[in-house]
Amino acid sequence: MTASLRSLFGRAGGAMLVAAALTGCSTLSSVFGSEKVKPAELEPNPATLAVRQAWTTRMGTVNFPLSVAVNGGQVTLAGGDGTVAVLDAATGRDVWRASVGAPVIAGAGSDGSTVAVVTGDNNLVALSAGQVLWRQKLSAQAYTAPFVAGQRVFVLAADRSVSAYDGRTGRKLWTQQRPGEPLVLRQGGALLAVGDTLVVGQGGRMAGLNPTNGSVRWEAPIATPRGTNDVERLVDLVGPVSRLGTSVCARAFQAAIGCVDAGRGSLVWTRPANGGVGVSGNESLVVSAETDGRVLSWRRDNGERGWTNEKMLHRGLTAPLLVGNSVAIGDSFGYLHVLSREDGHLVNRLATDGSAIVAAPVVAANTMVVVTRSGAVYGFVPQ
Repeated sequence: MTASLRSLFGRAGGAMLVAAALTGCSTLSSVFGSEKVKPAELEPNPATLAVRQAWTTRMGTVNFPLSVAVNGGQVTLAGGDGTVAVLDAATGRDVWRASVGAPVIAGAGSDGSTVAVVTGDNNLVALSAGQVLWRQKLSAQAYTAPFVAGQRVFVLAADRSVSAYDGRTGRKLWTQQRPGEPLVLRQGGALLAVGDTLVVGQGGRMAGLNPTNGSVRWEAPIATPRGTNDVERLVDLVGPVSRLGTSVCARAFQAAIGCVDAGRGSLVWTRPANGGVGVSGNESLVVSAETDGRVLSWRRDNGERGWTNEKMLHRGLTAPLLVGNSVAIGDSFGYLHVLSREDGHLVNRLATDGSAIVAAPVVAANTMVVVTRSGAVYGFVPQ
């Protein structure tokens, strides 16, 4: 690795971190300062699907890989300034709002009662009803939103360790450490539950862990490191993932898209794919954006390629949201593009504040919630 590239890496908890691939910046060229490619001009907006802005509110500037948690009709999110808020998705009003007193670098995770985030000083912080419950020092930085379930808080750290904490007291219950490549992404990974199994991404593998003690139940490789240098060998699974029953589909960074049967712990299929953002899906499709801005679909059952949209090349796309008959995807210029699920053609385009959309859109209470880099939060509803 050259000295110029080496300067772009930093250490945390013994693991090398590449400051790459924050949502809205999915190409390695944007990390390494290469000449930017001109983004595609926007096609005329047909607006054949009627959508209106229902509300807007504000958070702190989002300069980290934000994950927005959905619990019933509420959404939970955080700002880089340490603000954590639960919003009523139908109105945009605060259910509660609090500060953790330090910049947030990962979050938010929530089970509807307990909210968890990670701060820049390596503290895992749990809150409830606007009050801080506890803080626990982590041994390594974390960029994946904590996962909260079963009165426990699970953390996937940048050194690829997975830890569990008591949700009421913050007491560490167990840690599981796996070896891996020396570089990891400064980007949210895969961390979720399927039945009684904790499913995590560790490098290019999806693993099923026993949530009570961290023991490995199964592993399924979506991608295997094959490059000639550490950067090319980065194949970490990136979030969000698509779960439907025991089917979990995910992207391995710049390498592949694949689906795993998490009930049996077996790989169903994997296909080469060159992208840096997560996926969304339903019972028939998996959808994601490639590094160059193409939006692709695959059949969920066998990985066969479906439609392609090439109208948003080099616009810095987020992970998508597949909901109903539509696919919603944000870009780095603050636009939310709504595509047809059937063939990927544009059906509407919605403007925000002009700063990058920084997380995959989510839906709660029949409202699509979108967050921008500057901290604006929007609620859009169909008419």
